[in-house]
Amino acid sequence: MFDVVEFGGSGPGIVLLHGLMGRATTWWPAAQWLVRYGRVVGLDARGHGRNTHRGGVWRTEDFASDAAAVIRDLDLGPAVVIGHSMGGLHALVLAALEPSLVRGVVVEDFAPDQRGRTVDSWRGEFSSWPTSFQSLAHVRSFFGPVGDYFVECFEERPDGYHLIADLDDLYSIAAEWGRRDYWPFVSRVQAPLLVIEAEHTFMPAGQQEAMAARVPDGRHILVEGAGHLVQLSAPDVYRGAVEAFLSGLLDG
Repeated sequence: MFDVVEFGGSGPGIVLLHGLMGRATTWWPAAQWLVRYGRVVGLDARGHGRNTHRGGVWRTEDFASDAAAVIRDLDLGPAVVIGHSMGGLHALVLAALEPSLVRGVVVEDFAPDQRGRTVDSWRGEFSSWPTSFQSLAHVRSFFGPVGDYFVECFEERPDGYHLIADLDDLYSIAAEWGRRDYWPFVSRVQAPLLVIEAEHTFMPAGQQEAMAARVPDGRHILVEGAGHLVQLSAPDVYRGAVEAFLSGLLDG
């Protein structure tokens, strides 16, 4: 069921959880410096990449359970769990439900209460994509500043390049976020938490700072000029924040 990417390194486990539409290999640039701090592993989430779980009911707790299984199976615990967007939510819920497996959490640009939001606006945007892309260069050009991220998320088929995910699955996964309040999970997190918020986030205002304040050892940074993929739009600031967090966590 799981597709796990071993990026290298040794020592404490560092588990990378990608965002919606992504996959484990989107973490490759960050993994190159993260390996200085431990054994770095990425996981393709259900409905994404090479994970064979497709369709069905999507529950955030199940995604967190998958990550817990990887930590146990690879003897990575307690691990530092780093998540972007959807992956940040999964990291939070994992830390709340399985505290013994989590040494620390990094959440990149995700808010715990998006009730009332729907995926309807996304449908129009995705319908504007080409039916298939002619090449990976076409993918990179189409997505512009985040093109290097998205080339990891497409595969070649007989008629061109396609997203390695089913859009209906993605809509269903994201729809749960518009129905649920995840603050109760945040309140159960005891591991140190770093929240990295993009200045140009599309998350509800104020929640990411409040999320860090609710955790006993939580901290929040707002990255000026950054978009939702902070690691791409402000890589030096992202790296500095994460490295400082890891240094304090793993040296302590």
